[in-house]
Amino acid sequence: MELFDLTTFKCSKLITQHYSTSFTLGIRTLHKRFHYPVYAIYGFVRYADEIVDTFHQHDKTTLLNRFEQETYQAIEEKISLNPVLHSFQRVVNQYNIPNDLIAAFLRSMRMDLEQQTYDDPLYHEYIYGSAEVVGLMCLRVFCEGNDVQYQSLEEPARKLGAAFQKVNFLRDIKSDYDERGRVYFPDVNFNDFTQTAKQQIEQDIQQDFDEAYQGIIRLPSGSKLGVYLAYVYYLNLFKKIKQCSAARIAQERIRIPDNRKLALLIGTYFRHRFNYL
Repeated sequence: MELFDLTTFKCSKLITQHYSTSFTLGIRTLHKRFHYPVYAIYGFVRYADEIVDTFHQHDKTTLLNRFEQETYQAIEEKISLNPVLHSFQRVVNQYNIPNDLIAAFLRSMRMDLEQQTYDDPLYHEYIYGSAEVVGLMCLRVFCEGNDVQYQSLEEPARKLGAAFQKVNFLRDIKSDYDERGRVYFPDVNFNDFTQTAKQQIEQDIQQDFDEAYQGIIRLPSGSKLGVYLAYVYYLNLFKKIKQCSAARIAQERIRIPDNRKLALLIGTYFRHRFNYL
């Protein structure tokens, strides 16, 4: 069983490495004991996201229903022949990740199956389920059963997840609209995306980043550097987006080059090493 567990965790690691260089870099700076659990969480959420965003030639609703059913079955039975679900259930059961976080995530994935017009309540529900709960799952791992610590860091963790997701929405506003017919921001018309609308969104994101930082500095030492690296990466991406006009954002996906990501990693390491964080 130990060999089976290991190979399933390695599958989730491979998924993370192929889908996200930035998160892979961040995970590598966590304490080693957190690597496989976070890989498992990422593998789970990535595959669910793939169902709703990529598998256009298949019945997405059926696939997502099956994925959800098999997820809860794996958690209950503590085994799955699907390596992504097996590694995920191991983490859920070991760190007591509550089912309501998983249900909220899958609910947001289901919202992506239909073209939605997002009002303010629906927008916040989607962000909570698609991003904030993922941060909370990781926080359960980092706190290692310390419920008092978890509760004190819960709100900043949500803010960090929200900031990441809103930056993603800004970065991907063109592809979300062109390829999926989605505009997540309430009361925003993609065909008339104004500088004023962009600035209002950016003010909201900046507040999330500011509140999230207050939690990052209180994280357990084994997780602080990795989370801070993800924070720095997204903050730099956000700053780059802020420098662009609304018209450019509506036509181009803004990126951080790989050499810049490496520079951020090195700078973040030394900032942490000399206790500047």
